[in-house]
Amino acid sequence: MGLPSKPQPGDLIEIFHIGYEHWALYVGDGYLIHLAPPSEYPKAGSSSALSVLGSSAIVKQERLEDVVGGCHYHINDSLVREYRPRPIQVIINPAKQMVGWKMKYSIVSRNCEHFVTKLRYGKARCKQVERAKADKGVAMSLGSLAIIIGCSFAIGRYKPVTA
Repeated sequence: MGLPSKPQPGDLIEIFHIGYEHWALYVGDGYLIHLAPPSEYPKAGSSSALSVLGSSAIVKQERLEDVVGGCHYHINDSLVREYRPRPIQVIINPAKQMVGWKMKYSIVSRNCEHFVTKLRYGKARCKQVERAKADKGVAMSLGSLAIIIGCSFAIGRYKPVTA
């Protein structure tokens, strides 16, 4: 995988950690806004496997390099084939206003990918969940399990918002 192209404000960033993808919104000047759990610490790894069962998350603004760590990432605006992106300020201004907000979280209906696609397109979508739902039998069970485990690792990377 080559070097990623330079993101522009409003781009969706897909980050490839081992076993899962995490999603964020690029807001410019090297910063992302993303949905992360409220009670986890950076690089907590597998010790946070059950954090996916949490029902809340925090909207955070952090440096791209801090969220990505040493992992590969790319701009993923693939839903542009189905939806027209909203104007940049309509994407970014509300995202910035939400930083620090505690929000409901669900691995299947309110995760980090749902969060950023709602901001960019006005419609919450998660292709990871959609693929898992479309699978049959054992493949569906394994795909769902992989998403749950993967998202639990993603959730374990982030530190809590301090007052």
